[in-house]
Amino acid sequence: MTSIKVVLRRKQNKDGSFPLALRITRDRKTSFIHLGHNLNEKDWDASAQRVKKSHGNSVRLNAFIAAKVLEVTNTSLEMDTAKQMVTARAITKKVKPHTGNSVFAQADLYIQRLKDDGKYNRWNSEKSNVKHLKDFLGRDISFQELTVSMLQRFKAHLIAKNRVSERTAINNLVTVRSVFSQAIKDGVCDAKFYPFGKGKIKIKFPDSNKIGLTMEEVTKVETAELSGDANHARNLWLISFYFAGMRVSDVLRLKWSDFKDGRLFYTMGKNKKSDSLKVSAKVQEILQTYERRRDKTDLVFDDIRYADLSSKFDTEMKIKSRINVIDRLLRTEVAPAAGIDKPLTMHIARHSFGNISGDKIPVQMLQKLYRHTDIKTTIGYQANFIHKDVDDALEAVIG
Repeated sequence: MTSIKVVLRRKQNKDGSFPLALRITRDRKTSFIHLGHNLNEKDWDASAQRVKKSHGNSVRLNAFIAAKVLEVTNTSLEMDTAKQMVTARAITKKVKPHTGNSVFAQADLYIQRLKDDGKYNRWNSEKSNVKHLKDFLGRDISFQELTVSMLQRFKAHLIAKNRVSERTAINNLVTVRSVFSQAIKDGVCDAKFYPFGKGKIKIKFPDSNKIGLTMEEVTKVETAELSGDANHARNLWLISFYFAGMRVSDVLRLKWSDFKDGRLFYTMGKNKKSDSLKVSAKVQEILQTYERRRDKTDLVFDDIRYADLSSKFDTEMKIKSRINVIDRLLRTEVAPAAGIDKPLTMHIARHSFGNISGDKIPVQMLQKLYRHTDIKTTIGYQANFIHKDVDDALEAVIG
């Protein structure tokens, strides 16, 4: 029979506290599982094996202790039922997260893999999400402990304490889901503990309202009196708009060699899909102002000329930095000069094209222009659509 007792270990920490642990005894052999918490003797009721109310987090700690005792009890029973060799060490090994198999270890590995894969944007945002999870948990745990109820508390904590939006809270859960999926794929976590899906945690983003410009407002952007960096920011915005809301990351990557016979041939950075668009007279007019600056990098715009283009990570990092600068110019100089009081950013060019195209081209055509896999994504940009030739559709919008 397995005996389980919650104890304070004898070796005192430098701050006077003692490590909290489970002592597992089987056939007179003892093994310990450290629970990742330290307590002062005055806050510990040894006879009841409970944290006293004098400790500020007693309720949560006692619930955690009860859950760990139950986990060890169930593990011992499962091993007995399966007629496995049951020893105190065997139970400890099965319950205690192995090195690299814990939530923190897998989360760190997930973030490192994003960096190794050159995914700067995801690495930059998701490392913050991992920090949020670590701060909330306060200690490393096994995936078995990362339950539906715990994740619900995590989401509530983010919204109430961190004061983040519903969308940001969901993004944090997406990171947790990715870490969980990685652990299952790598064989360090059983799929039965997966807390996402039907009847569990559902990932559903709230609708977001990104207000695009009207055609009249686009004309104001085109004709605003601007110079220097503000004029350059305006040109980048217009290039994005004229090329059917091309992503700013793709605009900054444009090379002169991408243009042939009056068309643009390029591969989208986000999804690696190839595309070809007709170069309109409006685009050609802007490009001509940059042609004299052409250099060995072959880049149309020099915003990322110092990026190591052979490094995906460095390129994404430089692009992110430039987007911040460009968006600031759009908000503080271009929008006021054009008399526009709506938020003006590079991404708004994409929404503006979608909004304006509503009564001109069908949603299936916008899906083709945007290269969306799922038409539901496209519907978020525009609503009324049927099929038509891509070049005609593009010309119909920008004239």
